[in-house]
Amino acid sequence: MLLQGKVAVIHGGGGAIGGAVARVFAREGARVYLCGRTRAKLDRVMHDIVAAGGRAEATEVDALDEHAIEHHVEGVALRAGRIDIALNAVGFAHVQGTPFVDLPLADFAYPIEACARTNFLTAQAVARRMVDQGSGVILTLSTPGARLSGQGFLGNGVASAAIEAFSRILAGELGASGVRVVCLRPDAIPGALAESHSRDVFAGVAARAGTTIEAMLAGRAEHATLLKRLPTLEQVAEAAAFFASDRAGAMTGTVANLTCGSIVD
Repeated sequence: MLLQGKVAVIHGGGGAIGGAVARVFAREGARVYLCGRTRAKLDRVMHDIVAAGGRAEATEVDALDEHAIEHHVEGVALRAGRIDIALNAVGFAHVQGTPFVDLPLADFAYPIEACARTNFLTAQAVARRMVDQGSGVILTLSTPGARLSGQGFLGNGVASAAIEAFSRILAGELGASGVRVVCLRPDAIPGALAESHSRDVFAGVAARAGTTIEAMLAGRAEHATLLKRLPTLEQVAEAAAFFASDRAGAMTGTVANLTCGSIVD
C-alpha cells in the first residue's frame, strides 16, 4: 500500500475531489481525518471508507476559521501521534462568465481572498506539526485558470495563480525541514458536477454561451485537450495518493498537471 501507516487530514473531505482522494488514501492504508462544513457529506465519505475496511473520522470544521482549524489539527496530532499528509480541497462557489467591465469588485475578490485564507490557515496548522517531526506532504488544489487567458474567469484565474505561487514558495519555506508541497491542477471534472459547487459555477458560463454545462464540457474535452477527454475523479485521487507517497519523495515545489493536455508545461 502506498500510504500504509500514514495519517492524512483532508479539508473539504465531503466534497467531490476531497471525498474521492480520501477513499483512495484510505484504500492505500492511510488513516483519514475528514473535515468540512457539511456533516452529512462528511459522514457519507466516512461510512464508505469504513465499509471498505478503512479508517476514517469526520469532524465539522470551517476551513476559514483559524481557531477551529488549529483545534482540529491539534486533536488529530494528539490522537494519532503525527500528521503525514494534508490536502486542502475546499471549493468556493463564485461568479464566472461575467465580462470584466461588468464584474463587481466583490465578485472578483471573493475567490482570491477565500482561497488564499483557507490554504494559508490549513497549511500553517499542519506545517507546525510536520516541521517538528521532520517530514510531511502538503497538497493544494488549483485549476487551469492559473495559466490561461480569456474572458469570464478573472477571479478564479487569479485565485488559482495565487494558490500555485503559494505552493511553490511554501515548498521553499518548509523544504529544509523535510516537508514537501505539491499543487494538483486538474481540468474540469464532469464527475464532480453532482457533488460540488462546480455546476453552479459553470451554469452562468454555459448560459451565456447558449448551451448546457454537459455540452460545454464535452466541447472542451474534444477541442481543448490533447487526450480528447477530461480527468475523472478517480484519476485525480490516484495521482494525489502517489504524490503524497514516499515514491514521489523527490517531488516538491511543483504543480502536477492533471489537465489531460489542456495545459502543456
